[in-house]
Amino acid sequence: MTVTHTSAADLLRRQDPELADVLLGELVRQSTTLQLNAAENFTSPAVLAALGSPLANKYAEGYPGARHHGGCEIVDVAERLAVSRACALFGAEHANVQSHSGSSAVLAAYAALLRPGDTVLALGLPYGGHLTHGSPANFSGRWFDFVGYTVDAESGLVDYEHVRALARLRRPKAIVCGSISYPRHLDHALFREIADEVGAYLIADAAHPMGLVAGGAAPNPVPYADVVCATTHKVLRGPRGGMILCGAGLAERVDRAVFPFTQGGAQMHTIAAKAVAFGEASTPAFAAYAHQVVANARVLAAGLAAEGLAVTTGGTDTHLITVDPAPLGVDGPTARGRLAAAGMVLDCCVLPHGTARGLRLGTAALTTQGMGEAEMARIAGMLAGVVRGSAGGARVREDVRELTAAFPPYPG
Repeated sequence: MTVTHTSAADLLRRQDPELADVLLGELVRQSTTLQLNAAENFTSPAVLAALGSPLANKYAEGYPGARHHGGCEIVDVAERLAVSRACALFGAEHANVQSHSGSSAVLAAYAALLRPGDTVLALGLPYGGHLTHGSPANFSGRWFDFVGYTVDAESGLVDYEHVRALARLRRPKAIVCGSISYPRHLDHALFREIADEVGAYLIADAAHPMGLVAGGAAPNPVPYADVVCATTHKVLRGPRGGMILCGAGLAERVDRAVFPFTQGGAQMHTIAAKAVAFGEASTPAFAAYAHQVVANARVLAAGLAAEGLAVTTGGTDTHLITVDPAPLGVDGPTARGRLAAAGMVLDCCVLPHGTARGLRLGTAALTTQGMGEAEMARIAGMLAGVVRGSAGGARVREDVRELTAAFPPYPG
């Protein structure tokens, strides 16, 4: 049987037309709506090619040169390439690229450094902490004693003095810095100082900003954190997956926490796709992209504020923006529903110091499509009009189709 990349779609259509319709439908959805989800992006065709490669067939428990299965000589090359590229890209002494997701990377980091019952200090869930930062529905909240620090009530910025006070009081085994909805850069040096003062490990959960770090558009946590956990999608524009960066002294503990403690066989096609993404992220073109992502986010945030939405922290340093639509007369879930009907796809998020839910949006995918500041200003007006109900959803839907046709994610 001979299968080429050009014939793969036709093969699927002949063999399983029902699923082929699903895949085509999703491609149409992505290509005709505005992807404003802060956690999503468009991979390159090269990344997609690696994901659909014969490496998907290979079972490879273990690590290069020490696998539990035979025939791993070729996939070992792919993993070594991904590891070396990740280390070079982020200035790390060691990289583990086997984690299946950001959450599994965090799980492995905890497994490497902690024991059940240990106290961990992390951003509280009502202020943007992730499920793996102590949610009672998650392994983290069940296995460890999480203490949540907060953000300032007025500015929305992390209250570092509160972090220090809690650290002195509770003497945590580890401090986690990172969030799923914090739009500003974190002070990793100050977190390091606080961790050293109380003898704690510092774990950076950099799932969101790591692509900006790769492009030089955000500060790098690697020199400060004992362990850095990240995803390889989002701004980094790779396949869905995770990675862990650390110093040489923790390398063996981290690797054993991934395999055999929390995972089995590595997904070699995904690891190859990660290697492709790391290579792409090391180029000047990606650096320009990362800086454009931030420039776009700042214009979009300013436009939303000018339209009357309450932008938390007053703006953004990253790809990510969180806003409260309440000044326009609706709550977050209602606004999200109206926007989805108009072809604008984004998330809800918790708002600091309140029970209300706001909107979380990002500019990574739109920037990949080639949109710039002019398009961001236009989108801000479209979004606000839909939320307040002054712009007809059908008319905005046509504007969305016009924009996506001009900036297709996969031209041709």
